[in-house]
Amino acid sequence: MADQQDPVFQIQRVYLKGASLEQPNSPAILLEQEQPTVDIQLGVNASPVADGIFEVTVTATVQTKIKDKTVFLIEAQQAGIFEIRNLPEEQMSQIMGIACPQIVYPYLRGNVADLIQRGGFPPVHLSEINFQAMYEQQQAQTDDDAPRIVTQ
Repeated sequence: MADQQDPVFQIQRVYLKGASLEQPNSPAILLEQEQPTVDIQLGVNASPVADGIFEVTVTATVQTKIKDKTVFLIEAQQAGIFEIRNLPEEQMSQIMGIACPQIVYPYLRGNVADLIQRGGFPPVHLSEINFQAMYEQQQAQTDDDAPRIVTQ
């Protein structure tokens, strides 16, 4: 029988929390021959759901433009529900800022790529992300040890 104080880390569920595709300048923009610029923004949010249960959401915003006109804008949130118990506070922050996003992100990548192609555009693939480096960079930007991962 497992000790009540043994560390616990389990994935309960991974799901697409939300996704939207906007093409505000279609169909005229689709006739442009110029290559669009692509801007990709990523974010991570962690929040408690119940005792020892947390939701970690990875958000991507992908915007392509030709000159100052948007070709398409995608906003997508992929989330996971995780059971995390009996870990020291500093490890909790790392688990929710590194391990959980690494599990959720591949699903987000696939959903964003699928949405872009279903919108009739050539594929745009989100690159691999080093969530440890992203986490460490966020930690370095804070004045204290508090994580920048938003906990509600």
